[in-house]
Amino acid sequence: MGKESSMKVNYEIIAYITKDKDRILSSNCLVFWADSDNTSKNITVEIAKAMKADVVKLTNGDYMIIRV
Repeated sequence: MGKESSMKVNYEIIAYITKDKDRILSSNCLVFWADSDNTSKNITVEIAKAMKADVVKLTNGDYMIIRV
């Protein structure tokens, strides 16, 4: 394997956006509740642009904004 396999990836979760109030737990990142798919997507895009970060869409429909 190459050098990349031994490198540790450091990332920070900046925000978590969900449509399910039951998934909101206390954490070190910002957590947003959105009432619709459209609102969730808009919030995610705006925050990611402002923070110059990447977006990960989870299989449950939630979004994580991360900085690598």
